[in-house]
Amino acid sequence: MSLPKTLAEDVARNLVMVAQLIDEEPEQAYAYSRIALRLASRVAAVREAAGFAAYATQKYAEALAEFRAARRMTGSVELWPVMADCERGLGRPERAMAMAGEPEVQKLDKAGQVEMRLVAAGARRDMGQIDAAIVTLQSSELASHSVQPWTARLRYAYADALLSAGREDEAREWFGKTIEADKDGATDASDRLAELDGVEFVDAMGEDEPESGSGTAPATRGEEAAAAAAPPVDDADTDALVDEDIVVPDEDDKR
Repeated sequence: MSLPKTLAEDVARNLVMVAQLIDEEPEQAYAYSRIALRLASRVAAVREAAGFAAYATQKYAEALAEFRAARRMTGSVELWPVMADCERGLGRPERAMAMAGEPEVQKLDKAGQVEMRLVAAGARRDMGQIDAAIVTLQSSELASHSVQPWTARLRYAYADALLSAGREDEAREWFGKTIEADKDGATDASDRLAELDGVEFVDAMGEDEPESGSGTAPATRGEEAAAAAAPPVDDADTDALVDEDIVVPDEDDKR
């Protein structure tokens, strides 16, 4: 079973909007994902995009349902870490921990395994097990001197856990290591380190002097697994949806 050409075009356009808006305008991305879902609910890519849009707007129950549906359609374990993080968002860290011990984790690639480790450490912290969270984050990936896409987030999570445990000197060291790996400024490690060192940022403008521009507030720390985003869809992907049939399972997905 496949989608007609005009319907495939409509679905593709909505997926493009989800990918473009999910970081800056998650609510709008969510709205587009619901349109795509109404048009093609039995397409795995649509269910996955809808899951990420719901996840970005903290609709964790809805996100989890969509991720489960996408996984049933594809058989892939790729979404396992974000599914576990949805359990955390629903206030069920013990379920996230159980998922961290499932065989699916061994099937993840390196990035997925690191993501799962971050989720598991977050679940430990949710349960008040800060020392266990620290141990969970200790790994060959954390000790490695090479910088990978996950390095800054892993080091940041470790530094933050150390600080929560009252190990300030070690936390300072790891916030510094985070800065070394965070070339894009994805974390607020520099602000956290400055705070630990007692550095205060003051407005250099006098009270009576007009401001030449607005200041920028320090970035806030997001969830460990918030880096997940909807699968990017570009013009080439749109053409693929139009030129090729979208294969849909014969049996309706039941949520």
